[in-house]
Amino acid sequence: MSRAVEESNRAMLRARDAMDRAYAEPLDIPALARIAHVSEAHFIRTFRATFGETPHRYLQRRRVERAMYLLLQTGQNVTETCFSVGFSSLGTFSRTFREIVGESPSDYRRRKAPAAAVPSCFTKAWTRPSSFG
Repeated sequence: MSRAVEESNRAMLRARDAMDRAYAEPLDIPALARIAHVSEAHFIRTFRATFGETPHRYLQRRRVERAMYLLLQTGQNVTETCFSVGFSSLGTFSRTFREIVGESPSDYRRRKAPAAAVPSCFTKAWTRPSSFG
């Protein structure tokens, strides 16, 4: 690997790391290009060549991944989750979530929600043989 390619990869990793850290904040291409020390157009082309997706799509995917976690692990509703991961529109969030995950945020939560735990004493009472027979 040439030194130029190595430096370019490091620059793209710096920008991607910034996106990972600040995924919920408003991020724009000019700011990310400054982090990578390249022009905006060069940043978009190089990011896509390096990681296989545009910076915008990468950021959307990271936000949806975080939303998936929040939907299952917190009591936040879908709207709260939408805004807490950095989307500014519930419609855009829902559409993007469905494109990436294959179902709506509500359906995802409903399908993946852990079943309510049944106390073991209740389970044992119903599974042991009855002495009243």
